[in-house]
Amino acid sequence: MTTFETGAAQPDASTLDALKSAGLVGDAESAAFEPLTGGVSSGIWKVVTPGGTFCVKRALPRLRVAAEWHAPVERNRFEVAWYEVAGAAVPGAAPPVLYQDAEAMLFAMAYLDPASHRLWKDELRDGRADPAFAAEVGRYLAAIHAATAGDDEIAWRFPRNDIFHAIRLEPYLEATATHHPDLREVLFGLSAGTAAKRLAMIHGDVSPKNILVGPRGPVFLDAECACIGDPAFDLAFCVNHLLLKSLWNPGAREGFNACFTAMARSYLAGVAWEPPADLEARAAALLAGLFLARIDGKSPVEYVTEEADRERVRRCARRLLLAPAATLEAVRAAWNRELES
Repeated sequence: MTTFETGAAQPDASTLDALKSAGLVGDAESAAFEPLTGGVSSGIWKVVTPGGTFCVKRALPRLRVAAEWHAPVERNRFEVAWYEVAGAAVPGAAPPVLYQDAEAMLFAMAYLDPASHRLWKDELRDGRADPAFAAEVGRYLAAIHAATAGDDEIAWRFPRNDIFHAIRLEPYLEATATHHPDLREVLFGLSAGTAAKRLAMIHGDVSPKNILVGPRGPVFLDAECACIGDPAFDLAFCVNHLLLKSLWNPGAREGFNACFTAMARSYLAGVAWEPPADLEARAAALLAGLFLARIDGKSPVEYVTEEADRERVRRCARRLLLAPAATLEAVRAAWNRELES
């Protein structure tokens, strides 16, 4: 596959050729390219042409993180599949896909103006914690899982789970065991148990940085980890961020707690493919592992910078990994006790 330089002023020649073949751009001089930042796994450009504005995204074989982290570029085609299936299940939940080149591993999608589509991570950073929006995130996510649970036709579109292992289970749960060898059995057990659950189409990276606050509800981005897997992972991955944000903006902790509870309740109310309590117990166990992983895994959160705060996360997560909670509220309560101690 042709290599390309991410962050360049414009995509490389092969990407430009694909866009020209699709009729999305004429010549390079007629289009303005702006590299977009924020992700670590793909080259993304905003493209402005006389006919309109869109984004083009192409997967990177090596992720832009300090640790050595490679992932198959085929994840690009599964991201497109997630957008198409999720958008059909919950209209508006994903950006429309304009074009896909499955050989070059790139696609073009609608550009969503930040003026009308604010990034949820930025809202939370600034203390604007809206439980009603968090509840909508939970409702949308549950609806997407419910629409795809047990669907063989949709499962056919996601034949691989090795990519999910490469960019989620290994760098988060398994890599964390390097720093906590006494928890190796627990963390690898969580990884193996999650990999074995193939219940519904999951996003795999449901994070506030990948969710836009749109005028008609949440819009999910960056579905590169999409596969058929355990829906509990998506829920745990997102509410994990609502816990950690209390270290980023301590004054908004009450709002983050309210968002955590609202999202969890809304999501669990939509679980119809299995007993909600079963899914919640798996999510609570995963949450403890992911909590620790965002400190000691391959992708630590950038805003927890004080060692004292990292130790708070470690103490809370380790206790929960050694004595798993059955509910998400129990995890939230344990974290709040740690913050207040």
